[in-house]
Amino acid sequence: MLLHLTQSERDALNGSDGDATAMAMRIVVAAGDLLGADSLVEVSSAHIDGCLHHGDGGVEFAEALVRGGGRVAVPTTLNVGALDLLHPGAVRADAHKTDMARRQMNAYVKMGAEATFTCAPYQVGHEPGVGEQVAWGESNAIAFVNSVLGARTERYGDFLDACCAISGRAPFYGLHKEENRRARVVVDVSRVPASLKARDVFFPVLGTWLGLEVGQEIAAIVGLPKSVTRDQLKALGAAAASTGAVALFHVVGVTPEAPTLEAVSGGEVLPLIEATPDKIMPALERLSTAHQADGVDAIAVGSPHFSLDEFDSLRRFLSGRHLSIPFYVCTARGTLRTLDERGHTKALRSAGVEIIADTCVVVTPILPAVNGVLMTNSGKFAHYGPSNTGYEVLYGSLEDCVESGVQGRVVRDAEVWSW
Repeated sequence: MLLHLTQSERDALNGSDGDATAMAMRIVVAAGDLLGADSLVEVSSAHIDGCLHHGDGGVEFAEALVRGGGRVAVPTTLNVGALDLLHPGAVRADAHKTDMARRQMNAYVKMGAEATFTCAPYQVGHEPGVGEQVAWGESNAIAFVNSVLGARTERYGDFLDACCAISGRAPFYGLHKEENRRARVVVDVSRVPASLKARDVFFPVLGTWLGLEVGQEIAAIVGLPKSVTRDQLKALGAAAASTGAVALFHVVGVTPEAPTLEAVSGGEVLPLIEATPDKIMPALERLSTAHQADGVDAIAVGSPHFSLDEFDSLRRFLSGRHLSIPFYVCTARGTLRTLDERGHTKALRSAGVEIIADTCVVVTPILPAVNGVLMTNSGKFAHYGPSNTGYEVLYGSLEDCVESGVQGRVVRDAEVWSW
């Protein structure tokens, strides 16, 4: 063993806190050894991505932890599962898959995790503070908690995330350490027109290009307005984590660790990449595979899960009209609860909006089985949609999606991209 463990960590490893904690600690310690960590770090929260059913092994792992008396040691949220437990009829799956998906989701709830079932726990009351050590899974959530909130996590995948939650520990390496959070490259978007940078539709495209350009390097982005919204940063990070492996980015003057460029560069002169039309426009083109499509078979938004502000925008764009194309919105059950309390859910459903909770249409068979054209405003949906659903994809703004859904044909505002 290369790691230095405290006495309490050694005791947990040897079974003082029960079989499940010992198992979790063994896995965390082994991961730490592989990753070159010299110790473990206490975490204050966890977000478990491992409740999505990909196969029966995931169910067996989770239920083994339950049988061993497993309980999460820190506040823990759950990522999407493979069912909408609030609307189970929305998912097309056979009895075995439905049962196994439900068992996997329920197992983590039995361990004391909160039944959030969302890829955006930061939208339902879980916001770690700047510098707080956490162990989060799910690529967009990792990018958001590191970048926008300034907490510290590495990329914890299935089922290491659950082991961190149960042990209350994570390997102390990578982005948990101050010195590893500095920017390695400057991305300058100053030449992008201010009118475009003010539009939500720009940020998934910027994220798509950023991921392709920097891979897993940490970028300091300069030239974005201080008025950039959380939803825009959410979309940027989700797309960058999809096309690259971006777990942390800084927006100078906006995100908490980057009041100035010097604060995240350590005074070093960093390589500079400029966002220019010849770089950004190919990223926009990449987000569509059905460039010549006139019709749309389904529309899906909400990856990451829709926020209350995004629902407000959806209601504004609909403006009392009715959709003529299947229109899916994925969101957290916590967000849906607030939407219900505000009296908005019934009107949205009456307009033809299908609200999906607990899961996501790109990882669960919910879309009509026609393998047609899917329109979306999500860089993440656009990236994974063709391989996961069989649909060709068409990217546009939320307003484009609504207009296309109302008119029953492709409507996109190309003037937005005049540059």
